[in-house]
Amino acid sequence: MIELKNITKDFEVNKNNTVRAVNNINLSIKEGELIVLKGASGSGKSTILSLIASLSKPTKGEVIVNNKRVSKLPDNFASMYRREEIGFIFQKYNLIPTLSVKENILLPLIPKNLCEEEASKLLHSVMKKFKIEHKSDAMVKNLSGGEQQRVAIARSQINNPKIIIADEPTANLDKELSEHFITILKELKSSDKTIIVATHDPLFFELDFVDRIIELANGEIIK
Repeated sequence: MIELKNITKDFEVNKNNTVRAVNNINLSIKEGELIVLKGASGSGKSTILSLIASLSKPTKGEVIVNNKRVSKLPDNFASMYRREEIGFIFQKYNLIPTLSVKENILLPLIPKNLCEEEASKLLHSVMKKFKIEHKSDAMVKNLSGGEQQRVAIARSQINNPKIIIADEPTANLDKELSEHFITILKELKSSDKTIIVATHDPLFFELDFVDRIIELANGEIIK
């Protein structure tokens, strides 16, 4: 489903300084797999996620998702690909604090121009699934950390994406909330989503429903 072929990614710091974030990586991920990318900060985890999501382009190599070369997509088509196929779960949630729960969750549907009835049906389905419907009209800034997490997950799923990308999803959570997130992740895995999690949280390294743990260091796969 997802292939990274001979991927290298360089970032130009200034005219005379280039940083290599990912170095000649090859990686294949099957449909329905849950992959954990393990490594310290700066190991290349987040860069790999951004390349799979076509948020950035490789310096060398190809990223292929469902037989589509997403590394070659023009920006407008890359945006469409992300909207239709990728669900993002961010470390800091990336919610808009001055909007309500339902307004935040509905944001990914705006470009689709769905009728009110259809959008409402999708909204209530994900709010119920992630147990946040009782906070529908609450402002996000007034929610607890766990509630904000559920809003962020519901938003990531409203388009029913095939691929879920989670970047350090438990970095700002205590142990109880982290374990709750892992329970939700297991539910998503059981619905045949392809999931890639970048983390250095040891809670993820002993989970029986994780298919593979891929360890990175200095932009290379070491295990």
